[in-house]
Amino acid sequence: MYVCICKGVTDHRIREAVEDGARSWREVQNETGCGTQCGKCACMGKTITRDAVVSEMSSSSADLAYAV
Repeated sequence: MYVCICKGVTDHRIREAVEDGARSWREVQNETGCGTQCGKCACMGKTITRDAVVSEMSSSSADLAYAV
């Protein structure tokens, strides 16, 4: 779904930015432009970013826990 109409940013693009290494809303903003024009998408963008970071961190932890 489109999160930021002004910049044409989707939820998939936000998650992709996190997968590529973004770990904060500011880093996602810098990479995607989401929330940098009118700002109406900022709350949704932050929520998606936070959920993606938590998911990414938990999957990384799981990988480490089972590494031999």
